[in-house]
Amino acid sequence: MITTHHRHHLPVLRFPISTTTITTTISFTCHRPPPISASSSHHSHSQQEHEDKILRTHNAKSTSIFLQTSSTSQTPNGYEKAEILKLLDLSMARNRTPQFPGSIYVQSPADISVESSLPAIKTVFNGEIEDSDYDYEVIMRALEIRREVTLEIFKEAMRKGKFGITYSTNLASRLFPQFIDYVMIRAASMKQLPEFANHSFNFRAKTCLEDSNVVPLIRWLKHNGLSYPQIGKLICNSKGNIESIRSTAEWLKSIHVNGRYIGVALLRGGEKVLERNVEELDEILWVLEKNGVKREWMGYIVSRCPELLTFSMEEFKTYIDFYFDMGMNEKDFGTMVFDFPKVIGFYSLEEMNQKVAYLKEFGLSNEDVGRLLAFRPQLMGCSIEERWKPLVKYLYYLGISRDGMRRILTVKPMVFCFDLETNIVQKVQFFRDIGVQEKGIASMLVRFPALLTYSLHKKIRPVVIFLLTKAGVSQTNIGKVIGLGPELLGCSISKKLDLNVKYFLSLGIDLKTLGEMIADFPMLLRYNIDILRPKYRYLRRTMVRPLNDLIEFPRFFSYSLEERIIPRHKILMDNRVNFKLRYMLSSTDDEFHQRVEAAVQRRLMFESGISNNLESDSSTDESSDDGFNDMDIDVF
Repeated sequence: MITTHHRHHLPVLRFPISTTTITTTISFTCHRPPPISASSSHHSHSQQEHEDKILRTHNAKSTSIFLQTSSTSQTPNGYEKAEILKLLDLSMARNRTPQFPGSIYVQSPADISVESSLPAIKTVFNGEIEDSDYDYEVIMRALEIRREVTLEIFKEAMRKGKFGITYSTNLASRLFPQFIDYVMIRAASMKQLPEFANHSFNFRAKTCLEDSNVVPLIRWLKHNGLSYPQIGKLICNSKGNIESIRSTAEWLKSIHVNGRYIGVALLRGGEKVLERNVEELDEILWVLEKNGVKREWMGYIVSRCPELLTFSMEEFKTYIDFYFDMGMNEKDFGTMVFDFPKVIGFYSLEEMNQKVAYLKEFGLSNEDVGRLLAFRPQLMGCSIEERWKPLVKYLYYLGISRDGMRRILTVKPMVFCFDLETNIVQKVQFFRDIGVQEKGIASMLVRFPALLTYSLHKKIRPVVIFLLTKAGVSQTNIGKVIGLGPELLGCSISKKLDLNVKYFLSLGIDLKTLGEMIADFPMLLRYNIDILRPKYRYLRRTMVRPLNDLIEFPRFFSYSLEERIIPRHKILMDNRVNFKLRYMLSSTDDEFHQRVEAAVQRRLMFESGISNNLESDSSTDESSDDGFNDMDIDVF
């Protein structure tokens, strides 16, 4: 029985292990005794001649093997290389199988050890053999056998831990040879301890596995969603210090890293995370919290970017200063790290400086870039050569200037994170297909950059089909509608567009006329019905205007009822004149008052009966091209 006190004296070995170390460790297996004397050699030769005269005839196979060992092609110690390798296999086999009677090497299940029924492996090397390929091959074969034995012991421990045969085999293949070599060398070195001197290698290997608690750890990792390749890689990364995996995992759970993210964090953090103690890990979180990252966010951040746990404190503070030097405050820094944790530990400082310098080429200042990264930190994850440069070249081809690109970047920076071929090019080609002109495409992208963030098949195309089939827009005008009102593509069909179409149809406007109104003013479908209804009610009931006035000037709904429509209507009523809606609302305040004064003068002249002067004024108006000839002035 091995006590806990004895196990504390076990030597702790770490891998990776060189071939030289392994060869040295197991060299005791192939121990060579001192050279045989000449008299001993003569005695062996005489005995061999005696055996040649008395042949065993009851077993031809055994006799054949015996004769082969006595042939002239033997090695100096009397054994062939194949025979030596066979002895190695038999002497280090875990399960000895009974042989038939008459075999040269009899193995019985009742044997206490393999040495009791086999010739001692030491007797094989009864002559001094110089270092050669022959000697190296024997030692490497012994190493392979010992590895196989250790591998089988590990599988047996897994089966006792109630793991399936397939799972145990697959996991063992991932642990071979790193962790298996660690167990093998540690078990071999334990023979030097007095308490293990008389125990077999199998017993020592089992003791090593039990002390490491690797089987319960594997079950715990499997329970948390790690696959066997991930578990195997994680155990190999620990370099034999299995306890570091458990302690680091417990620390991750304490900051609310849960489920499969524990294994992901351990794997992506690599060996450096397993080598750190809890105090060093806590210090990193303390620095983050000091600079605006909330404590309850730590689990999410570490789950998404465990690489930040691998930096030294000096490197970590350098990353933080990189963002604060761009004018970013603690609040912006904290939200940025939460939105995209990779900005703090995933990319090198050189790469980050290159991206900031490229963004400044659009005319942005250092502070502008800081605000941009705080708003959309995913930009730091985009490649300059593979993502940004092809996009800029394509936008330039469409006719968008650098100022337009700067607007796209500042208004919707996510556009610079999209793939060009699979996202932007397809949408631009779709706009061409429906009739949007090239200049219109450039202007609509600059005016409404969010257009490029919408799904072509789930958002853009369904809206276009709705306008053609349900809103009365003709095939000829659809390109004009999208070019003038790209914002329509961002509206919900069921919650916005369909409700507005039904409202206008309820006013008595037919579908074809509604399509022409939309072509004249595409934004007509974007207003809320709660805003449209009071304006229409005021137009019909207070202003006593016909529906045709609204059809001629659908932009009427774009003006404020309280600030534009009602005040100007009162001015017209007070002066007893009337204008078309276009001239009543679209002009500036100064132009409106000038037109009202001119209309009042014409009304006064009309009322005084000076018709000639009125006709003269009318001819003057027609030649002045100021729009008064089209105002449809009514006199009350």
